[in-house]
Amino acid sequence: MLFDQFCSTLCSNDHFITIEITPPHGGSIENIINDIRTLGLDKKITGFTTTDNPLAKLKMDSILSAIKVQQEFNKPVIATMSMRDKNKLSLQSTLLGANDFDIRCILALTGDPAKYSDQPEVKGVLERDSTLLLSIIHHLNSGTDYSKQPLKAPLKPIYPFAVSNAHAKDMKTLEKRMLKKLNYGARAIITQPVYDIDNAKALLEIFENAKRESIRETSKEAQLILGQFPVVAAKTANFIDAHVPGISVPAHIIKAMNTAAKDGAEKEHDVGFALSKEIFDSVMQLHPKVHLMTHNRFDLCSELIG
Repeated sequence: MLFDQFCSTLCSNDHFITIEITPPHGGSIENIINDIRTLGLDKKITGFTTTDNPLAKLKMDSILSAIKVQQEFNKPVIATMSMRDKNKLSLQSTLLGANDFDIRCILALTGDPAKYSDQPEVKGVLERDSTLLLSIIHHLNSGTDYSKQPLKAPLKPIYPFAVSNAHAKDMKTLEKRMLKKLNYGARAIITQPVYDIDNAKALLEIFENAKRESIRETSKEAQLILGQFPVVAAKTANFIDAHVPGISVPAHIIKAMNTAAKDGAEKEHDVGFALSKEIFDSVMQLHPKVHLMTHNRFDLCSELIG
């Protein structure tokens, strides 16, 4: 019932807001749960996501974190699974166990390269990109494992999510990638952060094109979820624009943030938040399906949502 309502909200005209949780580098997620509860943030959103060792930096396991968060708040959690760290045997094993704990929304990622890891001599597994995980989920939902052997006990339906860059010189390349993921069964695609309403409109257009071309029946109700990452520091805005592929921060935002930074941290924060709030409200008015990423700055999430 929890996930039926979650997916129903996603496919409706209602507001759909998820927030990203980065699990801790430690043995307890309680502080994060307490921060969310203190802010009452769980009452303002549709669900959560948990990340899977972003930038290959060691964190608590995404699936286990998702179980804890989902049980604490009785809100659906989209658990990220990275192809970087697991082969198809491990992926299937994790999905079977997660299903029994009612973790049924899975965000399929290829994963950041192992070379960025903070752990010595880590080697990536990477049997294939994230479409392998989407394919595995399709098999499991059909009642077999990836080798087409029937499962001894059926699974509750798994809902696969995928990701997309927000910007490219040729947006047709993004459309082709979206189409590929829809053809592998993705029920929704979450974009990287969007900082311009025209960018959001372009993403919605190519997503609809991809849906029309998709061969999968599930694509008819597939949804695009627009990423949002509030920027309250000039350094962050400049770094994202210059060094993070697939994201474009408009020049007027960079200029405004750089100018505000000259007047001190408080001014910088206020200007950045005002710009971020304007973008968030505009995106919600255009297409009220948003995923908030804030590096666990849940106070920013709460202020943005209002």
